[in-house]
Amino acid sequence: MTPIRVPDQPAAITLGTGPLPNATAPETWHQQYGSRFARNVTVATLTPFLPNPKKATGTAVVVAPGGGFRTLSMENEGWDVARALADRGVAAFVLKYRLNPTPADLPGFERAMAEMFSSAATRPPRPAPDRMATELAPQIADARAAFALIRRRSAEWDVDPDRIGMVGFSAGAMLTMATTLVGEDARPAFIGDIYGPLSAVTVPPDAPPLFVALAADDPLFGSGGYGLVDSWRAAKRPVEFHLYEQGGHGFGMYPKATTSTGWFDAFVRWMDMHGWLKPKA
Repeated sequence: MTPIRVPDQPAAITLGTGPLPNATAPETWHQQYGSRFARNVTVATLTPFLPNPKKATGTAVVVAPGGGFRTLSMENEGWDVARALADRGVAAFVLKYRLNPTPADLPGFERAMAEMFSSAATRPPRPAPDRMATELAPQIADARAAFALIRRRSAEWDVDPDRIGMVGFSAGAMLTMATTLVGEDARPAFIGDIYGPLSAVTVPPDAPPLFVALAADDPLFGSGGYGLVDSWRAAKRPVEFHLYEQGGHGFGMYPKATTSTGWFDAFVRWMDMHGWLKPKA
């Protein structure tokens, strides 16, 4: 990890969910794996990446980066995803949601992350499905505010308010699932769960179509079973599941030699199959 200055984010819109309670360390950024990360995020923002009006489909996606609720992979799992979606005619919105506080100094943060992973025996702690509303309350509030903002400005951004989906990565996938299950008025039209935990859940009768991508060699979630997929199937709700042989965790938009790199094209084809890449008549 290498510290960097907080980048300019002129398009970022403050969501108005307030500062994170009891947070004292300022937001800071660092470089890792050739990508930029944010941490100690105390004020949530949403950054639009809008398509060329001639290519706009009317569909939108809220993009939730991952990072164990302690950091956010803003570039690999945020901006790069949003730019690729916008290139396909989809209005994309990167959600910089509030995070659990971490040590202000970078060495202290590195030690805290190492301790989190070692004490969890290859799997970081995560909220149980029945405790999502409580344990992820600030993040769910941020996601709800993001959906509300997009719907409020849908005419300005050429977005169909009934065609707003959400895709999340790792912790962002957990937030995507929590938003779907207990996010009340958020109501994503479709969701993407990219290398998130696949624990079984109680699926509501109107659950949105679900796209799942995971690498079998993911050290965090690759051997935890596929209860989420089974839950969606048992509820007779649409679900597509891609289990890649290799890819590890956090592959996102990194160019890799593994077939997991193809998840984005598969996700876009899935969206097209459901009609979300076709302008609404």
